[in-house]
Order: sequence, then structure tokens, then C-alpha cells
Amino acid sequence: MIKTIAKILQSKGDQVWNISPEATVYQALELMAEKGVGALVVIEGDAVVGIFSERDYARKVALSGLNSQKTQISQIMTEMVHYITPEKSVEEGLALVTETHCRHLPVLKDGKLVGLVSIGDLVKASLAEKDFLIKQLSSYIKGK
Repeated sequence: MIKTIAKILQSKGDQVWNISPEATVYQALELMAEKGVGALVVIEGDAVVGIFSERDYARKVALSGLNSQKTQISQIMTEMVHYITPEKSVEEGLALVTETHCRHLPVLKDGKLVGLVSIGDLVKASLAEKDFLIKQLSSYIKGK
């Protein structure tokens, strides 16, 4: 049972909270607090142009002394967005977040945003997959 990114989205849902690059950092923080999320995908038209996370705020706004009510997302968002496609495996997703040191991966299908997975989603799915395998092997060994 190899779990795919698509399976994660089926179980967690495909809701992705996003924001415009022209929005202020303060507006983004309000949305993140309201929705209980740690990152927003930055969308311009239909295109993913960046990602804004709590880490971006801490490192690029708070530590730099920028005003979150005046600073636009486009000024401090992470522009180099690493993404994954739905057919990729959970293990491929874990390898990508490990290699790129990112915590959130937009899921793109045919260039369109269809979801978002976090490192937590990937770890949870990986553990569930391993638990399933252990149970299967245990049943096989016991002859059930």
C-alpha cells in the first residue's frame, strides 16, 4: 500500500488558503490566525507565485523591523516554491521537504493548485503506512 499525495488530499481535504502578493503581511497573519494554518500560498491570477509562512514573518519581518501593516507579501514571500504532484508518493514528498528544508508543499496538477501538504501531513501518512505494513507482516508471521 503505497500512499500518494492524492490520498493525503482525499483524507485531509483540498482546501488551500491563499493570498494576493499585494496584500499586507498583517492581512496574511490575520488570515493564518483565523484559519489556524502556518502558511499561505501566494496566488496571482491562476499562478502560484510564492508562499508565505510563519518562518518568513519571523525572519524577514520581525527580525528586520519591517512594519507588517505596510509591508506587502510580495516583498517578503518565498518566491522559490517547491511543489509536488498528486501521483507522487509520501516518501517522495518527505524526501523533497528534507532536501529543500521547506515545511509546506503546494500540490499542482497540470500546473493548477489542487492542494497543500505539510511536513506533518507527510509524516502522519508515512507512519500510518508503516503501521499498516507492520500489521500485515505480523498477521503473516502468525499465520492469520
